[in-house]
Amino acid sequence: MSSVTIAVIVVAAGSGTRLGHSEPKAFVPLGGDTILGVALDAVLGMRETPHVVLVVPAERADETRERYAPVAAAASAPFDVVAGGATRQESVSRGLAVLPRLIDTVLVHDAARPLTPPDVFEEVAAAVRARGRGVVPALAVVDTVKRVDASGRVLETVDRSELAAMQTPQGFPRGALDWAYSHAHEEYTDDAALVASTGLEVDVVHGDTRAFKITLPADLHRAEQLVAEREGETAVAGAAPAGSGNGGTPRVGTGVDVHAYADDQAVPLWLAGLHWPGERGLAGHSDGDAACHAICDALLAAAGLGDVGAIFGTGDPALDGAHGEVFLRETLRRVREAGFVIGNVSVQLVGNRPKLAPRRAEAEALLSGILGAPVSVAATTSDALGFTGRGEGVSAIATALLMPA
Repeated sequence: MSSVTIAVIVVAAGSGTRLGHSEPKAFVPLGGDTILGVALDAVLGMRETPHVVLVVPAERADETRERYAPVAAAASAPFDVVAGGATRQESVSRGLAVLPRLIDTVLVHDAARPLTPPDVFEEVAAAVRARGRGVVPALAVVDTVKRVDASGRVLETVDRSELAAMQTPQGFPRGALDWAYSHAHEEYTDDAALVASTGLEVDVVHGDTRAFKITLPADLHRAEQLVAEREGETAVAGAAPAGSGNGGTPRVGTGVDVHAYADDQAVPLWLAGLHWPGERGLAGHSDGDAACHAICDALLAAAGLGDVGAIFGTGDPALDGAHGEVFLRETLRRVREAGFVIGNVSVQLVGNRPKLAPRRAEAEALLSGILGAPVSVAATTSDALGFTGRGEGVSAIATALLMPA
């Protein structure tokens, strides 16, 4: 008898008509497998072996069982395939119905988010168990959001400070999810909304930019590129060591940027791509975002393309007051044209202010979204030493890893 207490229901019964393929979305090829197969790999990458339930179109159930049961068996994961219903909600309900009583934690995941990393599953599961309530991964909304009417006319700007973009897997205590589904009388777009509608609480944890949803052909193309990059990294890891003439060697760059605080108290502070209300701004031809500039320097150095000063000159009037996002997007374009993809970026801020911790996740989500790769942001003071310790400005040090495309 299985002792597994966590289950992952992978919802893969949708048609995916907007994707432009004749087969159901989950069965569209991705890399050397399908969207569903890539999603299953992520689920089975969890350190804790889950009970896996794949909910698929009825006509694909036998094919799915034959193809993926051996994959689950190789990971020692209990495995079921269930025919989906007419709606997503009905499909999840059918998945819940086959779970054994021993299961106490359930994660519901959309196969259409196949590149969600295993650590997101683990973080959600850990939070459900620690808090005893529903937990959903989410990203801060970084774009300006407008409410528009049916004709496309802008009606108003929506305050995004309390908005977040929901992802999956969405996790719940088993009893709470069963109860919510038994009391649902409407259709909801996700399980968090269904559970919340019954009065149960749902929390949010930080999501991952790689957990994007494949809906349109452009999304599939992005996923194909990321899978190809991932497979390329695996090939590089098994190839000849650096210095042996291998053209697939990863490249690392370091960038540093420094900005003094502006004399004009009215200058706003922009740092790590974020506006910091009430904080003293940094002096510079652009917005003085030392973190973004250091990241650009690191990326350009790794790609052998020079530095920020050489490419984004202070004499360019188009860059007067330009935000860090402008620099990052142009740097990303140049890096890709040079034949590289970004592996990850790390940036360290040095200064007394602002206090990064309350907005660290927001900064990481914004920068990761712009660059399409993980960006970690950290901060430290300099123990009252030097110009940063005296409160005269901020410095930033960044490191970037690039892989050949």
